[in-house]
Amino acid sequence: MVGVVYKSTGSWYTVKTEDGDFYECRIKGKFRIQGIKSTNPIAVGDGVIFEIEKLGDVTVGTISAIEERKNYIIRKSVNLSKQTHIIASNLDQVFLIITLNNPKTYPVFIDRFLATAEAYDIPVVLLFNKIDTYNEDELLEIKYLAALYRKIGYQCIGISAITAKNVDKVKKLMLSKTSMFIGHSGAGKSTLVNVLEPNLKLKTAQISEQHLQGQHTTTFAEMYDLSFNAKIIDTPGIKGFGVVDMKKEEIGDYFKEFFNLKINCKFNNCLHLDEPKCAVKEALDNDEVAWSRYKSYVQILKGEDENYRTDIYSEKK
Repeated sequence: MVGVVYKSTGSWYTVKTEDGDFYECRIKGKFRIQGIKSTNPIAVGDGVIFEIEKLGDVTVGTISAIEERKNYIIRKSVNLSKQTHIIASNLDQVFLIITLNNPKTYPVFIDRFLATAEAYDIPVVLLFNKIDTYNEDELLEIKYLAALYRKIGYQCIGISAITAKNVDKVKKLMLSKTSMFIGHSGAGKSTLVNVLEPNLKLKTAQISEQHLQGQHTTTFAEMYDLSFNAKIIDTPGIKGFGVVDMKKEEIGDYFKEFFNLKINCKFNNCLHLDEPKCAVKEALDNDEVAWSRYKSYVQILKGEDENYRTDIYSEKK
């Protein structure tokens, strides 16, 4: 039988067949994907081949093979730095949910995610959530950040999952597609899904007053069929995004504005660091490239961890 993985709990996988039937499945023996050392060999969104059998009164499935993926979002595993974690696969687009505070989303997190999505050719829409809660100065900060990413070529939408502002725009973009929501815990992913599809009634939680961080309400990635001809994958909130599988000479290609400029660099293999006549560095000096983006790029290039002290208005250093 053939189906699509809708939920993964680490040991069991909920698989939906073309006929609309759901089966709880396990992996057959040792299951490893060629070339990927992942903590989860099968991810939500994967197409799989499985056989069913009766265990007493219960019918279960055994997954024997995985179909080729068209793309996937991958990051470093939180506890096992040498391994990776595939968040979801076979995506048409991703909505990255950004909040200015409660919790704060820093540009370095945004840039790391965007670079990974670019590497696997996955379109990303930036959703600036909770705009109903911001004061005038905070709204200006949001507008600055949105303008920065629009200039690069990303679609940006200011939304409120509470008041449903611009949720109709998000819904329109989701039609006939498999989308994923991702962001920090407390950014409003599950709340937004509930606004889009109230009958799902996904669990939500308040922000921790002590640390201004979200509480994990989504434990595992899970895909849902929505009533308006769309699929959504809701994911657990993540604190950081460890970039993997990127060669140094390729990283600049995953920053759209750097890629567009590199043809004007003196050297074909320019890393945009100390090389002479670097078009990216020249654009940086002329304020045509954002310093926050360049800092994120250098951080990834040097294999450094995310620095959550990097602010939106990064100074030239």
